[in-house]
Amino acid sequence: MRYLLHPGDVACGTRGDHFETLLGSCVAVVLTDPRRTVGAMCHIVHVGEGRDDAARDSSYGDAALDLMYALLRGRGIEPRLCEAYVYGGGNMFPDLFAEGHVGSNNARWTLDALRQDGVRVLQQDLGGNRYRRLSWVVGAEAPRVITVEV
Repeated sequence: MRYLLHPGDVACGTRGDHFETLLGSCVAVVLTDPRRTVGAMCHIVHVGEGRDDAARDSSYGDAALDLMYALLRGRGIEPRLCEAYVYGGGNMFPDLFAEGHVGSNNARWTLDALRQDGVRVLQQDLGGNRYRRLSWVVGAEAPRVITVEV
């Protein structure tokens, strides 16, 4: 199966399933069990928590991770035993923001949340000021990231 994730999307699949997304200041998290038989990806737009229950959708980091964890548990995989790959968090307006931009906040929040949840990050590609196209097939290979000029 092929999953094209848009901002706020979360998906879970099994070996051979293909995930793709395009990132700017958003952050994508890829989680997989150590045997690489099940994997999940989320596309986080906003850091932290939704404003209230009505606004708590998977574009917010906490809701995205909660949904991804639930999908993994539904397949018998404990998220804290998974390995993570984290990408994105770019500064898409470097002429306006040198520091403290949305991308750096997204990246910092995501890494902190994964650490608090006991999830080990194997690889990260964060920051910079270019878009990233992320592609991953559930299996032994690490996700592929291509820098995109716009």
